[in-house]
Amino acid sequence: MEEKKEEQAIILDFLPNGYPFDNRPMFRKTAIAQALGTAHFSLLELIPKRDVSLQAGQEVYIGEGKRDIIHHVAGRLPPEKMTETAKHALEDAVALLVGKNKQMFVDFFNNSGAITTRMHQIELLPGIGKKHMWEIVEQRKEQPFASFEDLRARVKLLPDPAKSVIKRIISEINNEDKYKLFVK
Repeated sequence: MEEKKEEQAIILDFLPNGYPFDNRPMFRKTAIAQALGTAHFSLLELIPKRDVSLQAGQEVYIGEGKRDIIHHVAGRLPPEKMTETAKHALEDAVALLVGKNKQMFVDFFNNSGAITTRMHQIELLPGIGKKHMWEIVEQRKEQPFASFEDLRARVKLLPDPAKSVIKRIISEINNEDKYKLFVK
């Protein structure tokens, strides 16, 4: 199965004069944007076209073919190279993407399975332990969940599932766990 590339990205930070720690002379530096891919939550370094200014939160096309704003994708961005501005914008960008793709994450609760004989994918979400996991599994056998609200209504004392998913995605982006549920 061929892995699809990111088509869209959300700008986290825009550095019009490049990185401050870059020792090259000013005329050699290029503007850089730190961005989050919308399909696989990939951290990316983008090089915008000349004289283009970008804003945090702006969505840009980075797929194959003609790009209006982005010249090229410089590559993946290691989490430790993110600017402070990008780190602060990351949670908002992830929350926006989770909000846009709610059904995909509700389907995760409906279809997730065991990782090992002792651990389930649902248990990897922050704030959800074995008791909640078993209650979710039992409830989805009766009827699949229709929304996050339905999930909270049917599973007692469950922390906000959307916030749990957002926290999990951010921890995966920061490579805090060997298991990847949402980040490719």
